[in-house]
Amino acid sequence: MKVIRLPRSKVQLGQPLPWSVRDEQGKLLLSRGFVVQTEQQLTQLLERGAFADVEEIRAVAREQAAQPERATVRVPPNLFGLWDQLAEDLRKLLLHPAEKPDFVTQLDDFATRLLGLLDCQVDIGIYRAVRQDNHQHFYYGYTHAIHTAMLCVLLARRLGWPQPRLMSLVKAALTMNLTILDLQGQMAAQDVPPKDAQRAEIRAHPDKAVAQLTALGVTDTDWLTAIAQHHEHLEGTGYPSGTRDVSEMAVALRVADVLMAKISPRALREALSPQEAVRQLYREDKGGPISTAIIKELGIYPPGDYVKLASGEQGVVVQRTANAKAPIVAVITDTQARLITKTVRRDTAEPGSAIVGAVSDKAMLKRLPPERLFGFSVAPPTA
Repeated sequence: MKVIRLPRSKVQLGQPLPWSVRDEQGKLLLSRGFVVQTEQQLTQLLERGAFADVEEIRAVAREQAAQPERATVRVPPNLFGLWDQLAEDLRKLLLHPAEKPDFVTQLDDFATRLLGLLDCQVDIGIYRAVRQDNHQHFYYGYTHAIHTAMLCVLLARRLGWPQPRLMSLVKAALTMNLTILDLQGQMAAQDVPPKDAQRAEIRAHPDKAVAQLTALGVTDTDWLTAIAQHHEHLEGTGYPSGTRDVSEMAVALRVADVLMAKISPRALREALSPQEAVRQLYREDKGGPISTAIIKELGIYPPGDYVKLASGEQGVVVQRTANAKAPIVAVITDTQARLITKTVRRDTAEPGSAIVGAVSDKAMLKRLPPERLFGFSVAPPTA
């Protein structure tokens, strides 16, 4: 088989691929008919190395030449595509907020949109936060804000917070790093520790974000206080002021922020496993209501976690259950750890399918599209 590299111009967003996409050795990555939804998806695909079989390209060209022209039909976006689009849309919203006279309204709309995606299938939202191996560092600040906001929704609901308070927390999560979003991307990509100037910007960002949001018309004191205090600690060891008088919302925001940062990969370090990150959180919180609520929401093995079963099979967690230790797993290997072509779901509450641990070598997941695990989740029609 002879393959050639695909240029960006040959992949049309929102339309089925006319040929299969392969790696440089000819191994199948995406089947013909797969739909690439967003620029971010496309960029990630091309960065991995996207190729197509020369003979298949020629065969498709002959098919198209033999067919009369017809109108292009755009495939409706699926949930994965809509989640992908969130980071770019948040970047556009937060990049130059002073240029948007209706910034507060737009942010309200964005937060509502995030809740809507979560309500469609919350396990996909968690999956995307856990499964970040191929994440683009450029977008880290924006995706981190979205993942933190997602966890804040789950946490607030578990704690029984009323909707207005939940929305204040979500908007605080989306804007807590307003003045250092691009710096976060730079730091995620650099393979050296933070420099002094970067540390200074980080320590100053809570106060600067509050000042900028206030100038933009934000008057919600819960929202602003949560941002001002989201790096403070009850022991007085935090920053920027070292206060011990920290609001409950600020504590919730800090916990969600730190947990999401720990499970996110950087150039300088690997991501912590969800289990280790949660263990650290539980110790630091001394088993308090916030850490307990997060464990109950995510489970011991959250969606996106790569695990091994008692059967010897390996798979990815795709659905939480009432049992925090026994989620539903989409199996991707046989009992000898060989990749299988058909995804099978296992209820890990069954003795023969119980989870025996996480899989540390995640090389097999590098080119695994989420549609393989969840199916093609088409988004509901919008009004």
